[in-house]
Amino acid sequence: MTDFIPSNTFLITGIVFITIAVIGQSKLGFIEINPGCFGRLLALFIGISSLLYALGLLNISTGTLDLLRTSLTEQIKQSISSINDLLQGS
Repeated sequence: MTDFIPSNTFLITGIVFITIAVIGQSKLGFIEINPGCFGRLLALFIGISSLLYALGLLNISTGTLDLLRTSLTEQIKQSISSINDLLQGS
């Protein structure tokens, strides 16, 4: 585990974020960790995702990320146009 290959990096990152999610508010010497509710949920999501990626269960290729990005941008554009139509009709 001395080499910083991506799987080791994601494993360490996952452990750190899950620890933040579980412990929550704490004070370690001069460092104070106070993530709040949303921060703890986000840390849990990032931690689980990192661990799954480190274990190889979450193989996301660049093609999948590009497809997801274009899909999300199209959904956002449709939502914005729907909201604008709704507001102009009022």
